[in-house]
Amino acid sequence: MKRDELMWFLRRYKLAVQATVTPDGTPQAAVVGFAVSDELEIVFDTVETTRKCLNLRADPRIALVIGWDDAITVQLEGVADFPTGPELERIQQCYFAAYPDGRDRLTWPGITHVRVRPTWVRYSDFTQDPQLVEELTVEQLTTG
Repeated sequence: MKRDELMWFLRRYKLAVQATVTPDGTPQAAVVGFAVSDELEIVFDTVETTRKCLNLRADPRIALVIGWDDAITVQLEGVADFPTGPELERIQQCYFAAYPDGRDRLTWPGITHVRVRPTWVRYSDFTQDPQLVEELTVEQLTTG
Protein backbone atom coordinates (compact mmCIF):
# COMPACT_ATOMS: atom_id res chain seq x y z
CA MET A 1 0.00 0.00 0.00
CA LYS A 2 1.31 3.42 -0.92
CA ARG A 3 0.90 6.56 1.16
CA ASP A 4 -1.63 8.15 -1.22
CA GLU A 5 -3.73 4.95 -1.17
CA LEU A 6 -3.70 4.97 2.63
CA MET A 7 -4.67 8.65 2.73
CA TRP A 8 -7.56 7.99 0.32
CA PHE A 9 -8.75 5.06 2.44
CA LEU A 10 -8.56 7.00 5.72
CA ARG A 11 -10.37 10.01 4.29
CA ARG A 12 -13.31 7.81 3.27
CA TYR A 13 -14.16 7.36 6.94
CA LYS A 14 -15.22 9.67 9.74
CA LEU A 15 -15.18 7.27 12.69
CA ALA A 16 -12.52 5.12 14.31
CA VAL A 17 -12.44 2.79 17.28
CA GLN A 18 -9.82 4.12 19.65
CA ALA A 19 -8.12 1.67 21.99
CA THR A 20 -6.04 2.81 24.95
CA VAL A 21 -4.95 1.44 28.29
CA THR A 22 -5.78 2.96 31.66
CA PRO A 23 -2.95 3.67 34.11
CA ASP A 24 -3.80 0.42 35.92
CA GLY A 25 -3.53 -1.58 32.67
CA THR A 26 -7.23 -1.96 31.89
CA PRO A 27 -8.06 -1.77 28.16
CA GLN A 28 -10.50 0.93 27.12
CA ALA A 29 -12.22 1.60 23.81
CA ALA A 30 -14.15 4.56 22.44
CA VAL A 31 -15.48 5.64 19.08
CA VAL A 32 -14.04 8.95 17.88
CA GLY A 33 -14.76 11.15 14.90
CA PHE A 34 -11.45 11.88 13.23
CA ALA A 35 -9.81 13.75 10.40
CA VAL A 36 -6.49 12.99 8.72
CA SER A 37 -3.96 15.71 7.88
CA ASP A 38 -1.73 15.86 4.82
CA GLU A 39 1.10 14.85 7.19
CA LEU A 40 -0.72 11.56 7.95
CA GLU A 41 -1.75 12.65 11.43
CA ILE A 42 -5.05 11.54 12.89
CA VAL A 43 -6.87 14.42 14.61
CA PHE A 44 -9.89 14.36 16.92
CA ASP A 45 -11.38 16.47 19.67
CA THR A 46 -12.35 15.47 23.18
CA VAL A 47 -13.08 16.96 26.57
CA GLU A 48 -10.03 16.99 28.86
CA THR A 49 -11.89 15.32 31.72
CA THR A 50 -13.03 12.28 29.72
CA ARG A 51 -11.55 8.90 30.49
CA LYS A 52 -10.06 8.61 26.99
CA CYS A 53 -8.27 11.95 27.34
CA LEU A 54 -6.97 11.16 30.82
CA ASN A 55 -5.75 7.77 29.61
CA LEU A 56 -3.88 9.39 26.70
CA ARG A 57 -2.24 11.92 28.99
CA ALA A 58 -1.09 9.09 31.26
CA ASP A 59 0.09 6.87 28.37
CA PRO A 60 0.08 8.41 24.88
CA ARG A 61 0.29 5.09 23.01
CA ILE A 62 -2.87 4.55 21.00
CA ALA A 63 -4.37 2.14 18.49
CA LEU A 64 -7.11 3.04 16.02
CA VAL A 65 -9.21 0.73 13.84
CA ILE A 66 -10.72 2.34 10.77
CA GLY A 67 -13.01 1.02 8.06
CA TRP A 68 -14.69 -2.14 9.24
CA ASP A 69 -17.24 -2.23 6.42
CA ASP A 70 -16.67 -4.43 3.37
CA ALA A 71 -14.22 -6.54 5.43
CA ILE A 72 -11.38 -4.06 4.86
CA THR A 73 -9.69 -2.38 7.78
CA VAL A 74 -6.70 -0.26 8.62
CA GLN A 75 -5.25 -0.56 12.08
CA LEU A 76 -2.90 2.20 13.19
CA GLU A 77 -0.67 2.36 16.20
CA GLY A 78 0.87 5.63 17.18
CA VAL A 79 1.63 8.23 19.78
CA ALA A 80 -0.85 10.91 20.79
CA ASP A 81 -0.03 14.43 21.85
CA PHE A 82 -1.86 17.66 22.59
CA PRO A 83 -0.32 20.40 20.42
CA THR A 84 -0.35 24.08 21.33
CA GLY A 85 0.27 27.32 19.46
CA PRO A 86 0.66 27.16 15.67
CA GLU A 87 0.61 23.34 15.64
CA LEU A 88 -2.74 23.34 17.43
CA GLU A 89 -4.11 25.87 14.94
CA ARG A 90 -2.87 23.73 12.03
CA ILE A 91 -4.48 20.51 13.24
CA GLN A 92 -7.68 22.33 14.21
CA GLN A 93 -8.00 23.60 10.63
CA CYS A 94 -7.67 20.01 9.40
CA TYR A 95 -10.33 18.90 11.87
CA PHE A 96 -12.68 21.79 11.08
CA ALA A 97 -12.44 21.02 7.34
CA ALA A 98 -13.91 17.57 8.10
CA TYR A 99 -16.18 18.73 10.96
CA PRO A 100 -17.33 22.34 10.53
CA ASP A 101 -19.38 22.01 13.74
CA GLY A 102 -16.09 21.42 15.57
CA ARG A 103 -15.72 25.20 15.77
CA ASP A 104 -18.90 25.33 17.85
CA ARG A 105 -17.46 22.77 20.27
CA LEU A 106 -14.58 25.15 21.03
CA THR A 107 -17.02 26.90 23.37
CA TRP A 108 -17.38 23.75 25.46
CA PRO A 109 -15.48 23.80 28.77
CA GLY A 110 -12.27 21.75 28.53
CA ILE A 111 -12.40 20.90 24.83
CA THR A 112 -9.02 19.90 23.42
CA HIS A 113 -7.62 18.45 20.22
CA VAL A 114 -5.53 15.31 20.02
CA ARG A 115 -2.99 14.54 17.29
CA VAL A 116 -1.89 10.96 16.67
CA ARG A 117 1.28 10.36 14.73
CA PRO A 118 1.15 6.78 13.43
CA THR A 119 4.20 4.56 13.86
CA TRP A 120 2.77 1.34 12.41
CA VAL A 121 -0.02 0.54 9.93
CA ARG A 122 -1.74 -2.74 9.15
CA TYR A 123 -4.01 -3.02 6.14
CA SER A 124 -6.34 -6.05 6.02
CA ASP A 125 -8.52 -6.97 3.07
CA PHE A 126 -10.67 -10.00 3.80
CA THR A 127 -12.68 -9.64 0.58
CA GLN A 128 -9.95 -11.34 -1.43
CA ASP A 129 -8.75 -14.92 -1.42
CA PRO A 130 -6.25 -15.36 0.07
CA GLN A 131 -6.60 -12.65 2.67
CA LEU A 132 -4.24 -9.75 2.10
CA VAL A 133 -2.58 -8.34 5.17
CA GLU A 134 0.14 -5.78 4.83
CA GLU A 135 2.05 -4.39 7.79
CA LEU A 136 4.10 -1.26 7.31
CA THR A 137 5.96 1.25 9.37
CA VAL A 138 5.24 4.88 8.56
CA GLU A 139 8.77 5.14 7.15
CA GLN A 140 7.94 2.41 4.63
CA LEU A 141 4.84 4.34 3.59
CA THR A 142 6.89 7.43 2.82
CA THR A 143 9.36 5.47 0.70
CA GLY A 144 6.97 2.92 -0.82
